[in-house]
Amino acid sequence: MIRGITVILYGETQTGTDIFNRPVFEPTEIPVANVLVTPASAEAVINELSISGKHLVYELCIPKGDANDWEDKKVAFFGQTFHTFGPVEEWIESMVPLSWNRKIKVERYG
Repeated sequence: MIRGITVILYGETQTGTDIFNRPVFEPTEIPVANVLVTPASAEAVINELSISGKHLVYELCIPKGDANDWEDKKVAFFGQTFHTFGPVEEWIESMVPLSWNRKIKVERYG
């Protein structure tokens, strides 16, 4: 049985508005269970670096049913902090036999 790990996704929750009626956000940690972490291949790292200038390290496979926004977010796993980049790749949920139907690229952060 394949199982993922729990990844901390850093998001923002609106906590109110300021005196100019603009939204005020508070950073929040969202634990997401069963995320597959796959290391990037050497070829993928080179291609991504030459195309976008980003240093691809891992790809995260996101479990089905997850409704979080993963684009351009900070994430933590393996005791390190990373940053997601690029669009989330998504497959038709009912057509994928395993528990994951979305994937996003990750680069080392800070």
